[in-house]
Amino acid sequence: MYVVFLGAPGAGKGTQAAEVAKELKLAHIATGDMFRDAQKKGTKLALEAKTYMDKGMLVPDEITIKMVQERISAPDCVKGVIFDGFPRNLAQAQALDKAMAEQSKAIDKVVYIKVSEEELLKRLGGRWICRQCQTPYHEVASPPKVKGKCDKCGGELYQRSDDVPATIKERLKVFFAQTAPLIDYYTRTGKLAEVNGEGGMEEIKQRILNAVGKKSPRRD
Repeated sequence: MYVVFLGAPGAGKGTQAAEVAKELKLAHIATGDMFRDAQKKGTKLALEAKTYMDKGMLVPDEITIKMVQERISAPDCVKGVIFDGFPRNLAQAQALDKAMAEQSKAIDKVVYIKVSEEELLKRLGGRWICRQCQTPYHEVASPPKVKGKCDKCGGELYQRSDDVPATIKERLKVFFAQTAPLIDYYTRTGKLAEVNGEGGMEEIKQRILNAVGKKSPRRD
């Protein structure tokens, strides 16, 4: 099963993608992690990507697609993949479909985690991130055990400069502008499933599992 997760910044897409991937025993591919892993291995594509990243530029779609294609060929992707944060626009979606077709694969479902702008502003405004391992925290929803310190690695927590109301609104504006054609594209293919992203984490996870036609295994 190959599933794409879409969601605005603050929608909880990354957290849910990781949880659902674990639940369904699928590989979880977040492009940021993929780039970092590839760079550790020193692959040719990773070195190409690094030249752009070092300049603060976006990695071209053609390189990203090749890296995704390479990644989904790995043994841990045999049962399927949850794509987290990719594709980001219509061109990437079309390129991904073409790349997967070359491997006789196809996207089965696209989960759009929908959250109101008011809720997104509230969530992003209280977000803190670990400088070392990038684990996200929230002042209200998921605070660290020790204020200012990461539970996982003990690293310092910081608040991104773009996590302020005016900047957040601009980020959301850009996201919705880029994502509208993407949502339309997947709607026309009959693959889009819109899921309410507000509520408890477990509740949202169950909605997603239902949307992809899977039930959470019983835990007696």
